Amino acid sequence: MPRLTLPDGSMREYNGTTTGAEVAASIGAGLAKAAVAIVVDGKQQDLSEPIAKDASIRILTVKDPEGLEVVRHSLTAQVLARAVKELYPTARLAIGPTIDDGAYYDIAFAAPISSDDLPKLEARMKEILTEDKAVMRELWEPEDLNKHFAKTGDDFKQRLIDGAVAKGELVNDKVSAYRQVGSRVNGVEFVDLCRGPHVPNLKNITLAFTLSNLAGAYWQGNSENEQLTRIYVRAFATQKELDAYLFMRAEAEKRDHRKLGPALDLFHFQDNAPGQPFWHPKGWTVYLELTHFMRKKLSAHGYQEINTPKLVHKSLYEASGHWANYFEDLFLVKEEKEGKVIDIYSLKPMNCPCHVQVFNHGIKSYRDLPLRLAEFGSCMRNEARGALHGLMRVIGFTQDDAHIFCTEDQLQAEALGFCSLLKEVYADLGFTDYYVRLSTRPEKRIGTEELWDKAEAALEAAVKAAGIDWKLNPGDGAFYGPKLDFVLRDSIGREWQCGTLQVDPNMPTRLGALYTNEAGARVPCMMLHRAVLGSLERFMGIYIENCEGKFPTWLAPIQAVIIPITDGQNAYAAEVQALLQGSSIVTATGGLRTEIDTSSERMQKKILVAQQQKVPYMLVVGKAEAEAGTVAVRLRDGTDLGAMPIGVFLQRVGLEIASRS
Repeated sequence: MPRLTLPDGSMREYNGTTTGAEVAASIGAGLAKAAVAIVVDGKQQDLSEPIAKDASIRILTVKDPEGLEVVRHSLTAQVLARAVKELYPTARLAIGPTIDDGAYYDIAFAAPISSDDLPKLEARMKEILTEDKAVMRELWEPEDLNKHFAKTGDDFKQRLIDGAVAKGELVNDKVSAYRQVGSRVNGVEFVDLCRGPHVPNLKNITLAFTLSNLAGAYWQGNSENEQLTRIYVRAFATQKELDAYLFMRAEAEKRDHRKLGPALDLFHFQDNAPGQPFWHPKGWTVYLELTHFMRKKLSAHGYQEINTPKLVHKSLYEASGHWANYFEDLFLVKEEKEGKVIDIYSLKPMNCPCHVQVFNHGIKSYRDLPLRLAEFGSCMRNEARGALHGLMRVIGFTQDDAHIFCTEDQLQAEALGFCSLLKEVYADLGFTDYYVRLSTRPEKRIGTEELWDKAEAALEAAVKAAGIDWKLNPGDGAFYGPKLDFVLRDSIGREWQCGTLQVDPNMPTRLGALYTNEAGARVPCMMLHRAVLGSLERFMGIYIENCEGKFPTWLAPIQAVIIPITDGQNAYAAEVQALLQGSSIVTATGGLRTEIDTSSERMQKKILVAQQQKVPYMLVVGKAEAEAGTVAVRLRDGTDLGAMPIGVFLQRVGLEIASRS
């Protein structure tokens, strides 16, 4: 006779074994109709699964984030997959997980399909959704389910079953699958391999959705495996939410840094250097300005900049633990002699072990702490080629990395100092909408509970004192300590995790980062891993998309284009450029960054080209301006500020650069 505790604390008792569907019906007809799954003692399960013992429960509907995920997964696994098999009988289904805005399915097609085929697939899905078909979870013997998928030609499913058997990931020695009752595809009942949960009936799938696009993907993310076609489903609880998403997606398409980068002559990628940008002069100018900006901030906040080797012997990574835990991410360089490997090095995947070596050089006491060591550290990680994404996911990158070596008692003050630094940086870069996730102790962890209590309390107190919005993210800390993750919202509402602060007592212990305390004992220090921007490459990608390539004047690669109306003003244009570049305005690359457009195009075309290149200022000079010693100032948005003396323009642009407005 199970007693079930509801989220409001009330309790219900049932005679014998019950199910989620029966519980929902006992609460109310409306809930019974809306229910899609149930959470029993923190674990999701189908509404049809038995509940035989006392438990805490939550009924999920599409209004719950977890319920929405269940329905999205059911839409993909039960509806998209079936539609594909009906319209393309030789297609081989692989996997179909959910993502933040819907789900996708990876499929091997005998002949390529294109985006022109998506409306047909979507129409068939909508027809399927009108059917009143029950979806039932079943536990199959692995060999029986393998035989079923042999009939349907879905060899990827067979591989997944064999993998689950090999890893022992079975349910009572059986495999979980879902049968769509009464649905036959190509003469075979439609069954999908899945852990679930799924909705109990197709009529429970009430989402607004669209098949948005196709992409290539490798089986299990390995570029050496077969390439599949990934079909994306964007699905939301209401049409209004879907419309808002599609609008945002259209905006994101316009801002895609992978298009804007080459179009604005900032950078490019090419296949023979995967995941590594080729920075052009304009892009590198922005990069240098950003690092110059960060260096000044770090210096003002008490950081000392260092530089550490890029090629490091494996022994350091064995000592730090990275060799055992991150081996797949390492780029190895083997030293050979007479055809035999005599030693192994790795390109640096992260900076922390090397920073500890700098700390360890010389004896430190409590009077030397906190010690803040910063590096714009060049790192290389062996990312899966299929996961690379412009500047957002690269192989070679530079972190605005730093490590703070301190005592336990200094944790809170150092965390608060970092929050203050981050607020300054983000404000200057135009990001005012962000929040912090405080990730606390995971189930598997090291260290004493007392230390975890102290570290978590210090981070919480710091974000509160800094006045930053924060959310608790329980159980998602690193195994060695809690962390703060800073999440930016960009100009179209997307979220990006950039800054981070992680408490780590583990690496100082592993690598012998000791200091002499007030009692004269040699003890391990605390180590704070921290970054403000994350990787400079990824942040550049985020920033380009946030401002749509319209850099503020202080960051713009070209801050002003001088446009002579005729060749007769070329000499005066050169005088203007010399005055601008020789002014007292200081940038990371010298004076004001300018170009002269001496092309044979008409003035209007020159202005249009400068606007397309998103240059902040266009300075038109004709005969009248040359005689008066002025420039006619236009903004990239088309605003005409009229003629003004060069000194007045310099005053205006100088103030704009100094204030980073």
